[in-house]
Formats: sequence, C-alpha cells, structure tokens
Amino acid sequence: MGAVEILVTSLTSSLCLYFILTLIRGLHKLWWTPIHMKNQFSSQGIKGPSYRFFHGSTKEIIYMKKEAMSRPMNLSHDIFSTILPHVHSWVDKYGNNYLQWFGPKAQLVVTEPEIIKEIMNNRDNAYPKSEIAHYTKKLLGDGLATSEGGKWAKMRKLANFAFHAESLKNMIPSMISSVEVMLERWKHHEGREIEVYEEFRLLTSEVISRTAFGSNYIEGKNIFQMLMKLALIASRNAFKLRFPGIRGSSDANASLKISIEDLVDECKTFYVAGQETTSTLLAWTIFLLAIHTDWQEKARKEVLNLFGQQNPNPDGITKLKIMGMIINESLRLYPPAIAITRKVEREVRLGKLTLPANLLLYIPTLAPHHDPKIWGEDVHLFKPERFSEGIAKATNNNIAAFFPFGIGPQTCVGLNFATTEAKITLSMILQRYAFTVSPAYVHSPFQLLTIRPQHGVQVMLHSL
Repeated sequence: MGAVEILVTSLTSSLCLYFILTLIRGLHKLWWTPIHMKNQFSSQGIKGPSYRFFHGSTKEIIYMKKEAMSRPMNLSHDIFSTILPHVHSWVDKYGNNYLQWFGPKAQLVVTEPEIIKEIMNNRDNAYPKSEIAHYTKKLLGDGLATSEGGKWAKMRKLANFAFHAESLKNMIPSMISSVEVMLERWKHHEGREIEVYEEFRLLTSEVISRTAFGSNYIEGKNIFQMLMKLALIASRNAFKLRFPGIRGSSDANASLKISIEDLVDECKTFYVAGQETTSTLLAWTIFLLAIHTDWQEKARKEVLNLFGQQNPNPDGITKLKIMGMIINESLRLYPPAIAITRKVEREVRLGKLTLPANLLLYIPTLAPHHDPKIWGEDVHLFKPERFSEGIAKATNNNIAAFFPFGIGPQTCVGLNFATTEAKITLSMILQRYAFTVSPAYVHSPFQLLTIRPQHGVQVMLHSL
C-alpha cells in the first residue's frame, strides 16, 4: 500500500471516528439526557407532555397557540387559555408544576405561588436568569434585564438612584407635558372614535425621550422604529431552535466599569421595557374603564376631588387610591409580561423536589393571576375592589399570587416610573373625556413581547 493510500485510509478512519463520536454526543444530548431527565422527574411525581426528538414540546406549543388565536373572542377577560393555551391545558392535565421541553432542554413549569416565591427570592443565587437568545440580546444588550452577578448589582444600584423618589418627582413635569401633547391631538377626535393603543405607544415613547434623553419622540423616531423591529423579530423567534453546537457570539461585557456600550444597553432596556409595559397597561386600563363605566366615573370623581381641573401634582398622585385599585386589577387581568424564566445553577432542593443543575424554569404570570383558587370563582371579572385593602390582603399575604412587575430582589426597577406615568395619563384623560368601547373594537389579546391588543383599542371619545 502506497503512502497516499495509507494517508487516505487514515483520514477516512479519522473522519469515521469523528462522525461516530459526534453522533454519540448528539444522541446523548438529544435523546438519552431528555429521557433520563423525564425519568428523574417522573420518580418525583412530576409529569408532562412526551418528549419529541429534537423539537421537544415546541411544535405542539406553536400549534396550540395558532389554534387558540384563530378562535374569535367575546369581551371576556379569560385570556389564559388564549395567550398560553399549552400551559392552561397541561396544568389541568399534569398538575400545577409539570415538565415541558424547549427542544431537548427540560423546562419545569411552576405555577404554585409558594414555589414561585422561593425561586424569585433566589437565596444563595441558586436561580439566576436563564441565558437569552442571541437575537434577544441584540434587542436588550447586556443591561439590567439580562445581566447577572456583579454587573447586575452595579447597574441596579445606579438604576435605583435614577428612579429614586426625588428623581421621579422631577420627571413629573415632563410626563405632564407629554400627555398635554397627546391630548392636543385628541381634540380632533372629540365625539368620534379614536384608537388609543397607538396613541399610548407614541406617548410613552415621548415620555422616555423627554425624561431619559432630554429630547422628544420625533428626534429619536428612527431609533425607536429599529427597536420595534428588533422586538418583533425577538418575539417571532421565541420557539425557533438551533442545532446543537451552533451558537451566537457572546457580547457579554464582564467589566464592572460602565462603558458606552453599557449605557446604550440600558437605554435600549429602558425604552423597550418602559415603553412596552406602560403603553399596554394604559391601553388595557382604558379598555376596561370603557366597558365598566361605573368604575370610570368613580375614578373621575376621585381625580376631580384631588386635582379639580388642574394638572396632577406629586402629593395628589400618591393619594389616588381608586386609581391604584383599577391599575392593579388591570395588571392582574392583563399583565404586560406573560412569564419569567430562570435556570437552576446547581443541584438544589425546591419544596419537595430535587432539581438538577442547568434545568430551565418557566413561571407563567397568567397562571396565578387567573387562578380561581386564589381569587375566587369571579377571577375573570373586572373587580378593582379586590385591592381596596392593598395587595397583601387581596392575595391573603401570598405575594407570589400577583407579580406583574416581578417579585423579590429583581422586581422591575421601573415599577414606580410606570405607575406614576399611568396615573398622570389616566387622570388627565378623565378630567377631559368620558369614553365607551367602539362598535369597531375586536377583542383579541395576543403576545408580542407583552400582552397587546392585536387590533388596537378603539373607543368613542366624549368631551366633558
């Protein structure tokens, strides 16, 4: 045998060996590990849908979501089975905590408030944030929403300072000015229909431009539009899987120093999170008040008693009790974020379960928010009086039954910013207008980052 033949034979043998090893590793990851994980949880009483090779549960989830969205809805607030039909169905079939599959990765879905509380408290850093997809990282960067450890702690400290009570108070004039700009446009719609979701999207963008960047929406319009496109891409790719071994490049900045890139990431996070959550909160609240005009009138009386026809002031904003109840009930029925994801850092005991390292955790906000065992058989009705004595009383001191902005150490830093902006906006609208649902409105909540009204929110605007 010549040297060439020997070389060819050697290369062929090496390629065959490489192929066999790659195949073994692939089968280990795509078959043996999931089956072992399924058996490990089954022995602890945790069931779930069958694992499908490579795809896991993703194909079933996509099909169930498409099928749910194809069904027309009436004006019911029972949206759990529409937004998260797989969770709604599988909790009923397999129990409050069950195992589903994100591709070959096991994902424990947790809906029990006590266990949710333990995860979100994150003692000993056992439950850090799960790794996010590369396209989502392009959207949010390595900011507060995605970072962990020392970097998160440093950026959180700065963010707490930025949203401190005194800092927030200084932002109120800019919020009021932004609402005035919006209401000036509304004069052209008096006595007619207006689509408020788009109006609130422009408003919240304007507020962020003024308060964070000392600018206005028009000047930053191109940036905002690019971020909107990125948000759309991120949402559409939520259940798309990569082949094992193919990974996006990491943009993580491990330095604890604050770089220009860090600042850009925080600006993107502030825009996407702040704009999305507040605009959807306002849209759903106006929708609810347009249906329940009795509560609209209660809120208007409170606003007029506190402010008359003057613009809201800081002291009065803190006294808006009825408004606060309405906002909480709106957030309960239509929480902006549908879920929180975490991972298990190392083997840990959670309740009665032993969880292996690298397990994914999925906490659907809608499950406890729409649980009749927590809220009663009228769980899908709009009843702000639930919160008349505060959140603790409404949830029987179970803080993990209501978490529209998260709970624990990583509660959304912009919570007070969003609720203050919402109270100012709603107060200024109620001072000027009454509104009812337009006959053109089609009720179709759907998920695109947040729970949005798919066809907008059309109301009839009546000048007072």
